[in-house]
Amino acid sequence: MTPPKISFEFFPPKTLEASFRLWETARALAPLAPEFVSVTYGAGGTTRKLTHEAVTTINRQFGLEVAAHLTCVEATRAETMEIVQSYADAGISEIVALRGDAPQGAARFTPHADGFANSVELIEAIAARGDMTIRVGAYPEPHPESASSDADVAWLKRKIDAGASSAITQFFFEPETFFRFRDKCAAAGIDAPIIPGILPIQSWAGTKRFAASCNTTVPDWAEEAFQLASLDGPEAERALATSLCVDLCENLIAGGVDRLHFYTLNRPELTHDVCTALGIRPAPGVEAVA
Repeated sequence: MTPPKISFEFFPPKTLEASFRLWETARALAPLAPEFVSVTYGAGGTTRKLTHEAVTTINRQFGLEVAAHLTCVEATRAETMEIVQSYADAGISEIVALRGDAPQGAARFTPHADGFANSVELIEAIAARGDMTIRVGAYPEPHPESASSDADVAWLKRKIDAGASSAITQFFFEPETFFRFRDKCAAAGIDAPIIPGILPIQSWAGTKRFAASCNTTVPDWAEEAFQLASLDGPEAERALATSLCVDLCENLIAGGVDRLHFYTLNRPELTHDVCTALGIRPAPGVEAVA
């Protein structure tokens, strides 16, 4: 089995302790030579400055290609494009362009009066610059606000046509979920790479809450497996999480997937273990800068 190309998602720290955790995560995973890493953007743009600082620091300190998340939430078009320019000035050439979640306390996303109405408008504006690689999100199961999976595929097609070069999916539990989505995308004429988003399960309770928020189906077999593992304690749960994640990745690779994007939650151990099991080894000469 040829090891896949890999990428990792981090989130910006809000405390000193969280900062240490992010830098240790980047230091632990950088030697695996990811194709890129991404840094998220808080709901409502709440981590805009922190995201910028994390993106530029990771790029400078660890020599990694960093894709900065950028949303349309609570910002004018001019403010948003100023952020893009600030990334370009810092040598960052990749953006993950998203509509973004509604600010805390709001039921739905509402565009700023002078802002981008949706992700397609944002992508078009960034693409017009001609100097950014644009990645976007994709939903193998219907987005919570979507009418159907077909509607999600049609919207993804619009994002690719607007200038995006690849898509990263929301996480899922079963490989068939991704394969069905990939087939629908191909039938719709989408030929850009669609990278499966992989979530190593750090906490089963937390994973279920996350799944509920993004409309990811939790299979009965997974619930039963973690209930049984919990009887034997944290080590059994960790072993189960590792085994299930490796199995999912191996099935995806067997089905033709050549790239995997890991949601690390700024905790490197499980992701590192899974990558090692997939045959991914530290690249010679790739190491963190102290």
